[in-house]
Amino acid sequence: MNQKKRIASIDIFRALTMLFMIWVNDFPTLSDIPKWLKHGPSGEEYIGFSDFIFPLFLFIVGLSIPFAIQQRLKKGVEVFSILKHIILRSVSLLIIGVYMVNYETSHHETLSIGTYWWCILMATGVALIWMDWKRSPVPKKLHKVFQAIGVLILIYLAVIYKGGENGLLGMTTQWWGILGLIGWAYMINASCFVLFKGNFIAIVVVFILFNVLAVFNYAGYFDNMDGILTYFSTIYGGFIPAFTSAGVVGGMVLNRLADQKQSKVILTLITLGVLNLAYGFLMEPHLWMIYKLGVSIGVGYISFAVIYFIADIKSKTSWAKIIAPAGTATLTCYLFQYFEYPLRIETGIRFPDFMNTGTIGLFVSFSLAILIVVFTGWMEKKGFKLKL
Repeated sequence: MNQKKRIASIDIFRALTMLFMIWVNDFPTLSDIPKWLKHGPSGEEYIGFSDFIFPLFLFIVGLSIPFAIQQRLKKGVEVFSILKHIILRSVSLLIIGVYMVNYETSHHETLSIGTYWWCILMATGVALIWMDWKRSPVPKKLHKVFQAIGVLILIYLAVIYKGGENGLLGMTTQWWGILGLIGWAYMINASCFVLFKGNFIAIVVVFILFNVLAVFNYAGYFDNMDGILTYFSTIYGGFIPAFTSAGVVGGMVLNRLADQKQSKVILTLITLGVLNLAYGFLMEPHLWMIYKLGVSIGVGYISFAVIYFIADIKSKTSWAKIIAPAGTATLTCYLFQYFEYPLRIETGIRFPDFMNTGTIGLFVSFSLAILIVVFTGWMEKKGFKLKL
């Protein structure tokens, strides 16, 4: 990596995206909020603010890949060890994602401990397994014990699970969940970066390939895929990994232009953004989802260019200090939602209706998201942070 210091804009962009992800996840509990903030309704060709958040997170995952891998290579880590690390991280995300998506489809009435306690235990198990115990104040002799307890909790939850409309279904992969999709996108893109030795042309080809696969997918060419192939649909479907490969390209642009004029970095990022926006608008009359792909990537490049200009060129970062933990302890921050919401339900804590409605509801919801981030930061300072 050419940069001598950490690129602040990457952490800030990640933090903003995670903050917004927590916020929009709370929108279903609110009423009378503007349509443009919500997800586009099914069957309606419309992109709301919420529709951009997950693609932007996939984009930032890719943006970080070149720097993380090159840093490991500079430390002398062998390629095999890096690939092993990539696979382990990805599998961990897949496992957590499967549990989270099954929480969403669990059957409260037939589940012996109820949906919300199942979720609280799930989050507890995840925290115990993937906590970075080495950096915590917990004695070393207890690290493996806590991880083993976490594994037993997840096994127990899988055994007692009841899902579906009548509680007759066991745990299934379903659509992998948000974290599972991130796991697939990260695994294929990080592996490609390592195997192609960070060759810029090869990575651009990978990005184009995923776009082509996405077009084929939404044109119906993969509709007859069945059996074991369906487990890999996230990859050959192209749509999800394309966001991340776009981020990898962006990260490599930063790396390649690090020693040149900063204005050239900004101009290149904005140019990539405009090209992807144009691609999206050209596809809009033909394939709506490809329009969404191009526009989201375009917004990703341009948004990052703006944050890079503010944080790294102008060195204005104090404004983002309060949300910094969402960028450095991202998984920890995301997991807190799976404690906070079910605990509110089980304890009967509920805000008055006016605090769940309209502008006031949005403000209260955003304030709660900020509190989660601040609490994450407090936990991080105490030495408690999840790490895959």
